[in-house]
Amino acid sequence: MRMASNVAQKVDDQVASDMKLEDQQSRLLEAEADQHHASMSRRILFKMDTRILPVLALLFLCSFLDRTNVGNARILGLEHDLGLSNQQYNQGLAVFYATYIASELPSNLVLKKVTPKIWLPLLTALWGIITMCLGFVRNFGSFFAVRALLGIAEGGLLPGMVLYLSSLYTRQEMALRIGIFYTAASLSGAFGGLLARGLSAIGPRGGLEGWRWILVIEGLLTVVAGFVAYLLLPVNIQTASYLTGEEKVFAAERLRGLHTGGGSERFNPMIEREEKFKWSEVRRGVFNLQVWLSATAYFAILSGLYSFGLFLPTIINDLKITSDPNQTQLWSVIPYAVATPVTVFIAFLSDRLKLRGIMMLFTLPVAIIGYAVSANVSASAQVRFGMTCLMAIGMYSSVPCVLVWNSNNSAGHYKRATTSALQLAIANCGGFVATFVYPSIDGPLYHKGHTVILGLLVFSWFAILANVLWCMKINQDKRNGKYDQYAGSGDDRDPAFIMIL
Repeated sequence: MRMASNVAQKVDDQVASDMKLEDQQSRLLEAEADQHHASMSRRILFKMDTRILPVLALLFLCSFLDRTNVGNARILGLEHDLGLSNQQYNQGLAVFYATYIASELPSNLVLKKVTPKIWLPLLTALWGIITMCLGFVRNFGSFFAVRALLGIAEGGLLPGMVLYLSSLYTRQEMALRIGIFYTAASLSGAFGGLLARGLSAIGPRGGLEGWRWILVIEGLLTVVAGFVAYLLLPVNIQTASYLTGEEKVFAAERLRGLHTGGGSERFNPMIEREEKFKWSEVRRGVFNLQVWLSATAYFAILSGLYSFGLFLPTIINDLKITSDPNQTQLWSVIPYAVATPVTVFIAFLSDRLKLRGIMMLFTLPVAIIGYAVSANVSASAQVRFGMTCLMAIGMYSSVPCVLVWNSNNSAGHYKRATTSALQLAIANCGGFVATFVYPSIDGPLYHKGHTVILGLLVFSWFAILANVLWCMKINQDKRNGKYDQYAGSGDDRDPAFIMIL
């Protein structure tokens, strides 16, 4: 009896030992698989980041240069040489934003058909040619017409790039990537000032004044950038020549959350590529409260950003801290240079914490302080110049978060295409505000302009707060089963799809 008991005990011990060994082997295999997945993810992200983001940053740099270089040209004689009044100059700026806004949604809806590889470089080359033409205008009529065409060509770039990136990266990786290429916007201010200073020295030559050479050469560089983009951008992950077959399969699986711990919160990009156009998806994007809250907040931010880009040289010039317009161009570099690293850091932190709106609740007050001091406190020219750095930091660092937010919280290609374009169409109406809030007669303090932007940024803060609370409510409703009817729908209504705050 005792012998049988001992045998049974040995059998049990052996079974337990075997199970423990199997468990250890299983954990070891899982650890090796996780290590392999992490290694593959790093390799794929490195390849995409080093080949796609620099190209998009180049296009965006050209975009901001070509829309704001009239600010540099203005203080070098554009208004005088064309015989423009202050009102006519502002009208020329406003028509750009009107056509820019009108072209955003149609451009995004055709992007899938034409493919980003063709459409984005084509738009870039077109507006580069148009910018060159701006260097040869002779009166208000031609200035107005060329600015209108420039808006049509440029309008599809940013919504197209956001939509393009959303097909290549997971939701938790988007803010940093957009932050990286969006720093090109802040760099454009710094680079634009330096470039304008150098190019203006060419003229008068060949019958062209110095400000005309700024437009002609920057336009030519943009055309070259368009050709470079066509050669380097892939249509999608499956056509990326720098990825191996294994990496392409793994990259597609990552987007479905299979190797990132994301579950089914991000849906199959293969299905989205096969998705047919439906007006119901467009309507679902248009009648989305999140879009309107984030879009109006972004509108307020862009009102500040565009006025900042267009009038910073004029504002600095009126501070009388520089001896001539050429020195002003150099001083205008500083706020952008300060804002650039902060923008990248905030975007990195946003991805790491998986937060968008909540990050903006901390970045926007920096710009609010800058405008509040400039508008209401009697201070030296040096202090007011320091406030321009706070304005740049607060506004530029907020943009990657708001720009990626709707894309993060929209699933389905045409729903996401609609929300991305609609948000930008509404937000870019800030260009109309920007062109009229800083009339030259208000210099050198520009109390009215600073106060308007200050009020808009305060509104933006509350709109972002409302959107955060709305996303929290949707997530709570999904946990409470109110969205169970959409389980397996493959879009953002699915209970598995968690809204990012």
